[in-house]
Order: sequence, then structure tokens, then C-alpha cells
Amino acid sequence: MIGVVVVEDDFRVAQVHAEFTERVSGFRVLGTAHTAAQARELIDAHSPDLVLLDNYLPDCAGVSLLAELDVDTIMLTAATDPATVRAAFAAGALNYLIKPFTAEQLADRLTAYARYHSRLPVTGGAVDQEEIDRAVRLLHEGDRPAAPKGQSTLTSQLVIDALRNGGGARSAAEIAEELGIARATAQRYLAALAQDGRAVMTLRYGASGRPEHQYEPIAATR
Repeated sequence: MIGVVVVEDDFRVAQVHAEFTERVSGFRVLGTAHTAAQARELIDAHSPDLVLLDNYLPDCAGVSLLAELDVDTIMLTAATDPATVRAAFAAGALNYLIKPFTAEQLADRLTAYARYHSRLPVTGGAVDQEEIDRAVRLLHEGDRPAAPKGQSTLTSQLVIDALRNGGGARSAAEIAEELGIARATAQRYLAALAQDGRAVMTLRYGASGRPEHQYEPIAATR
């Protein structure tokens, strides 16, 4: 089990975040803290694997507390100014989720963190660059926007996975055949992925007729 400490100044919000976390398989909330001082005590007492940290604490900014911590941390905060976001990542945050968010959005990031955690355990032998790159990709697998209205998040993920594993540009017809869905459905999902920046569309010209749309995943987007 991955042990989690939730640090949130509002006790009701802290309870919600704890409940969201407990719904995700493999995670257990060890306690909640409402101040930086309480957080330090809980972390010292329980040695969690992960801290879910708000920035607006009554006795210390979350990013300042983060700089003190030697534990994996995901920021859960309403702070949207670029300076705070940059400070959080500079201090070591593994991810940053803006309130309000859904249970599904948090679950996506926690599930991705669990894969990262298993790929790079605290103890173990040396790892190579490929292993590090794979772990970083796993960590940010959950960083995807919700599917457009009327589309399934699961189907959207299956389509992007098919693109990533295809080894090159692919058409809607190829994706449809592989996934067992209608070509028009594949085209809608591919167009949505291109619109939100997770894929790029190009044209393939044949000997005659209209050019065919082809799609490739954007490598930098995880």
C-alpha cells in the first residue's frame, strides 16, 4: 500500500481529498493535517510515500513546506499564478492539480504515480537512462484533459495508446480496425486529440482522390 498524508487547511476539503484517495486501489491515507506544523509531525510519525499538499496553509505556504520535505509530493491547490506553479516544481513537486478537480482527475494522477513508484522504488540497484525515461512517462500518464462531451475517456485513451504503439502516422481506418470501432468514431476521437494538442494531423496524398488524414502522437505529451 502507498501511504498518503493529506495537507489541507480546510478540514472538509481535506476529508474529501482523503475519501477520493482511499477510493484508488493501493492507496491508504495515514492522516490529514491542516497546518504546516501538523504536517511535519504527521510526516515524521508515519513516513508516508506521498504527500498531497495545499499551498494555502495558515502558518506557512505549501511551497515553502515542500522545500523542507524529503517525500514525494503532489500539489492540490487553487493557486494558479505562474510563480507558485514554478516554485512548486522547483521545490520538487511531482505534479500539480488545480482545485476544484474531480475524483477521476485525482485518481488518474494517483494511478500514474503508483506506476512511477513501482518503477523507481526507494531501494534497489542502479537504473539506466531508459528506465528513468520510462518512469517519468508513467508519472505523467494521468495528465490528460477530460474527453470532450459525448466521448469516453477510456476510448480516448485506447486511441492515443494505439497511436503511440503504431510506430508512425496512422489513419482513422487503421485505428478503427485495430480497436474494433467504427471508422467515423475513430475519426472523431483522433480529431479531438489533434485539437487538444495530443496528436498532430498530416495529409497523405495518393495517386488519385482526396488526401487521407493521418495522425501521430506528440511525443512530448504524456
